[in-house]
Amino acid sequence: MPAWKAVEEQEPEFAARVRKLFDAGRHKTMATLRADGSPRISGIECEFVDGQLRFGSMNDARKGADLKRDPRVALHGPTFHPTEGKESEWPGEAKIAGRAVRTVAQSADGGDEPPDGEGFTVDITEVVITGLDPGATKLVVESWTPERGLRRVERD
Repeated sequence: MPAWKAVEEQEPEFAARVRKLFDAGRHKTMATLRADGSPRISGIECEFVDGQLRFGSMNDARKGADLKRDPRVALHGPTFHPTEGKESEWPGEAKIAGRAVRTVAQSADGGDEPPDGEGFTVDITEVVITGLDPGATKLVVESWTPERGLRRVERD
């Protein structure tokens, strides 16, 4: 599975819009799977660095335990509601799905002391932007996967 860099290389304009939507606010939402298979939603901060989508988890956090057991993850960027009467100006929302890969984390100051938590990158399986057409009359879903590339679907 590809890193974020593959999306940037294959669909740079789409990737730039996804990043802009993710960077519009600090707090994102992450979905993981609990041991019994039920979903867990957690707040998360993440960043795009060196062609990777990265995030962290505190030591002994439930989301980290979920990802060690089953690395499937979905991230949802910050959400903003369309303004009534200005729906065509709504930028939409972005989602990224994939598999979390544990990374070697470093302390915040770059020293040798172990960090208080663990780091992850995401191998991407799907990226989606959901928005509206210019007339705000149709839902537009743009999605990218490594197998089929970018696709756009409009729904009434």
